[in-house]
Amino acid sequence: MRILVLPCDGIGPEITSAAVTVLNSLDKAFGLDFEFDYEDVGFKSLEKYGTTLRQESLDKAKTYDGIILGTQSHADYPAPEKGGRNVSAGFRIGLDLYANVRPARTRPFLTSNMKEGKTMDLVIMREATEGFYPDRNMTRGWGEVMPSPDMALSTRKITRHCSERIARKAFELAMQRKKKVTAIHKANSFHMTDGLFLEAVRTVAKEFPEVQLDDLLVDASTAHLVRNPERFDVLVATNFYGDIISDLASELSGSLGLAGSIMASDTHCCAQAQHGSAPDIQNQDKANPVSMILSAAMMLAWYAEKHNQPKFLKAADEISRAVDEVLENPATRTPDLGGECGTKAFAEKVAAAIRS
Repeated sequence: MRILVLPCDGIGPEITSAAVTVLNSLDKAFGLDFEFDYEDVGFKSLEKYGTTLRQESLDKAKTYDGIILGTQSHADYPAPEKGGRNVSAGFRIGLDLYANVRPARTRPFLTSNMKEGKTMDLVIMREATEGFYPDRNMTRGWGEVMPSPDMALSTRKITRHCSERIARKAFELAMQRKKKVTAIHKANSFHMTDGLFLEAVRTVAKEFPEVQLDDLLVDASTAHLVRNPERFDVLVATNFYGDIISDLASELSGSLGLAGSIMASDTHCCAQAQHGSAPDIQNQDKANPVSMILSAAMMLAWYAEKHNQPKFLKAADEISRAVDEVLENPATRTPDLGGECGTKAFAEKVAAAIRS
């Protein structure tokens, strides 16, 4: 399996290095024959080439079996016309990585941010190539304009094609889980856009009669995530809603630092941590690499299913088991979880916990 590693900004180089450490240990245990190559994106690319993301990098990424993308400091980039291209958006559009898969689950040995006795085990299936995001809803130009200094307008794009394909991924995943999908929307206000999304989800639902479908307004879904998280299995949402509720779910379940994430198309998969670049702790060996490590595991599971490679699925499960084994010991947790274990040491402990 050929993997392209793009460390990017902030703590990105540290957590991608941690993920590679774990994958190398996994390779020895399972004989997966990993091959890693590296490419500069983000500020390093800006310094070298005048842009945070070159087209050459995207074209190169298309030739790999998997991609590991570090965190980006997009808010600190210069304007797009000065080279500050959004790296994540560039990959999502450039490789059509429309399915942003974000699981959230509680662990009995870690403190969550939910009410006592509440547990969570769900997956948010977020559409990632259109929606409210102005950098990905126009063929040319930008989806926001300012007719005057005191007025700003934003355009939202929702298509039947993108809505149906993210819905289909949600139902396919639900068939492997508890066979329940919840569509998140605001069709009572956005009659046409969210109405079209909800119509598309209901159309796809007819292909999966074994799966129960319900729907919730996005504002109500936040309340239910806090009050009754057990009601959810797979949630499917448009880009903006999915971004917000996935952060909420992950933080409720324990921490954003514990939440894996992949961006996938029908042919490519990119592992990317859910959280940001945390420049305030970069190069201090304090970052929690769990999200990146689990994202890499999700990438292996995607590869296993795509190419019918069962040993890659077993390897992905072993990463999750080894991470939980290390997290269960308070002494080997990272500082954000109350421990004293550094980024590198944590990765090495997970690598050591991996069994053949």
